[in-house]
Amino acid sequence: MASIVTKIRRFLHTPQGRQARAHAERLARDPRARAKLRSLMGKRGAGGRRH
Repeated sequence: MASIVTKIRRFLHTPQGRQARAHAERLARDPRARAKLRSLMGKRGAGGRRH
């Protein structure tokens, strides 16, 4: 059985995976999206980690 990392790597080499990666990279550069993410992570507490 393939590990989750192997499945993700395979997906990233598909056209849909490349498109998803490009979209994620655009969002990572967008200051508004970054601020929104920081806000959401702050609401979860403990730095966003679950135990």
